[in-house]
Amino acid sequence: MTYSIGILLVVLGGVLEGLFSIPITKVKKWEFENIWGTGSLFALLLLPWPLVLLNVSDLGELYSNIPDTVFYAVILSGIAWGIGGTFWGKAINIMGVSLGVTILMGLINVFGSIVPLASFEPAKIFTPGGYVLITAVVVLILGISITSIAGQKKEKAQNSEKISTIKSSKKNNFKIGLIICLISGILSGGVNFAFIFGAPITNEAIALNVPDFATSFAIWSLVFTANFLINTVYGFYMMIKNGTLRKLSKGSFSREWLGAIFMGLAWPGGIIIYGIGANIMGPYGAYVGFPMMILASILAGNLAGAINGEWKNSGATARRIMMIGILVLFMAFTLLGYSTFLMNTE
Repeated sequence: MTYSIGILLVVLGGVLEGLFSIPITKVKKWEFENIWGTGSLFALLLLPWPLVLLNVSDLGELYSNIPDTVFYAVILSGIAWGIGGTFWGKAINIMGVSLGVTILMGLINVFGSIVPLASFEPAKIFTPGGYVLITAVVVLILGISITSIAGQKKEKAQNSEKISTIKSSKKNNFKIGLIICLISGILSGGVNFAFIFGAPITNEAIALNVPDFATSFAIWSLVFTANFLINTVYGFYMMIKNGTLRKLSKGSFSREWLGAIFMGLAWPGGIIIYGIGANIMGPYGAYVGFPMMILASILAGNLAGAINGEWKNSGATARRIMMIGILVLFMAFTLLGYSTFLMNTE
């Protein structure tokens, strides 16, 4: 039962990660940098430090007992995630929620699960659980490839009646979007590296009798500060550079500002909930729970994209291929759950 609760929390975290960027495509009076900068600011202010200060009474003592190398590793991982986040927003802006989240989360999965396992637990790669995990990732990549094909067919169908110059521009945008996705996917895997590097912080929190659900909060406060400071500074820098800072005064609470608040809660909230679930899943939860969260994000992002009309006029072929891709992703999710069970019992 406890293991199942961990999986449910990981899935919930993934759903939030798949949905947090929806406001990027919905704002009417703001530009990309407006929603990204304010959303990042709220993400920095609303959750990380209030949560850790409320739940960890001896935070100063906890941090004083941690080696400096752990701090450096966690913060640098957070910086990498932050830089990846700026590219994430650009990718969503170009590719849309459903296709963008699918490609991004798939890339992050590879660099955030298999690479850490090979780095920190290399022996586990050559066990039944490791083999199943690798198989799951291969199936996941296959699913991502199928959904990418569906996305290309969607673009072609939706632009089939437009003039050739617009079609050429869309094609170039798709290629640029893929490059941006690759950069973001590599760097954004830093969030899981931070969680793994920060294991001594979690252990110290346990020793200080911090509640079980809050033992990872002292990690996230550091990671989120590094991440969201970069994204906030970037967003406001672009507002000043592009002369769009004044547009903040034009945003309505029902759309722009509410969207920024939603981003500020869902973005870090999904990672925090994932951390709680991964801890519950056992010692290998960080390696297997992460791709499970990614898959939940992909499915949530695709559902949101469909509801928002991103697949309108895409044609039956594109939608059929996308459904096949989603079924393959579900298969990968099942394999991931089985790999965790195997690694915890080996």
